[in-house]
Amino acid sequence: MAFSLGWHIVLACFGVAFPAMIYVVHRRGLVREDSVALGLAKRWATVSAILFAIGAVSGTVLSFEMGLLWPGLMGRYGDVLGLPFALEGLSFFIEAIFLGIYLYGWGRMPPRRHLAMLIPMGVAGVVGTFCVVSVNAWMNNPTGFRIVDGEVTDVEPWRAMFNDGAVLQFAHMWVGAFMVVGFIVSGVYAAGVLRGRHDAHHRLGFTVPFVFATVAALMQPVIGHILGMRVHDSQPAKLAAFELATTTESPAPLRLGGVLVDGEVRWALDIPRLGSIIARNSLTAPVPGLDSVPVHDRPPVNITHLAFQTMVGIGTLLALAVVVFWLMRWRRHDLLGNRWFLRFAVVAGPLAVLALECGWIATEVGRQPWTVWQVLRTEDAASTSTGLWWSYAGVLLVYLGMTVGAVVVLRSMTRRWRAGAESIAAPYGPGASPVDQAQREHDRGGR
Repeated sequence: MAFSLGWHIVLACFGVAFPAMIYVVHRRGLVREDSVALGLAKRWATVSAILFAIGAVSGTVLSFEMGLLWPGLMGRYGDVLGLPFALEGLSFFIEAIFLGIYLYGWGRMPPRRHLAMLIPMGVAGVVGTFCVVSVNAWMNNPTGFRIVDGEVTDVEPWRAMFNDGAVLQFAHMWVGAFMVVGFIVSGVYAAGVLRGRHDAHHRLGFTVPFVFATVAALMQPVIGHILGMRVHDSQPAKLAAFELATTTESPAPLRLGGVLVDGEVRWALDIPRLGSIIARNSLTAPVPGLDSVPVHDRPPVNITHLAFQTMVGIGTLLALAVVVFWLMRWRRHDLLGNRWFLRFAVVAGPLAVLALECGWIATEVGRQPWTVWQVLRTEDAASTSTGLWWSYAGVLLVYLGMTVGAVVVLRSMTRRWRAGAESIAAPYGPGASPVDQAQREHDRGGR
């Protein structure tokens, strides 16, 4: 499940953030009659279609895994979780429908109506993501049901879906999606500039997603701080693992790095009081220690701590980088001419992906040994089938095939675009007007 989710989550980010970026460049192209912006919209829409198709496959695998790998969860709490999963499926179909209309609407619809097709497509991606994240938030904040004589009763699906952690956890993921997509897409064009392509296409292709990434990178620390403070009340064991706190301390230091070896913290740099400030928004408030948690209820501390600190460290680095870029631009220093900045912009995308993965690792591993916090233990939720290794091998092969296929297709499209193709030749494809299609059919008839 970890492998499948870790692979799929990157594609899910594009479903959340990419429509907004396409909307901006498409609208710019219409309002300013900017052919460069319209060209970007066409190319990004084509890439979005490829990623959506692959994400549909990986998302289907995940839906099967929920039942196959977690019978103790879905068998018992399926009624509680059914609503968000159903709405996510509906959102997926709406997103697919409007993506199709947008892709094949070039030259066939009034321009502004065509542009408007991106709005329901983007909204559906956001709603679908909220539904999935709300399920995970429910696992951290279970509510909307009662257990009577071992049976789940009095189910309130809407209360479960809009649980106490849903909005904040979704906000964290939503902003993270814009960081991932913004830095990945801008990094692609930064790589082009590094190779000498200093044209308007590459400058606009870098700037638009980088602006989105900038806003997200500056918002994320604030949302993460609020979410982190809430962890103290809802999951103190997770907070203790985040902070590598073996005992309750007041005021608590911030420990940079370090691991827990035989119950002792080693190789950590302690910064006095900063732990209380960050975790509790106070100079003196205590941070709970692992000694307040029974041994059998403690999460894997080192994995949780290092994943959390990697996420925070990368997020801080990216936030500082965007501040430096815009300060330098304000002082009329164009960093797009600086090769060191461009190299950093290229690696910023993979760094954002790593931060996203580490954030989910910290969230999921930090909740252990519970699948549903203090309600259902992981050992009771997970499948005990001995044939799971075969299905895991099958999933690896499927995902490897999809990865190779995506790389091959995207590189092929890139080469054709670089060779001067305005659009990818495909029946009724993006940019292919009815006149173009009639001409192709005529040519085929002549042959």
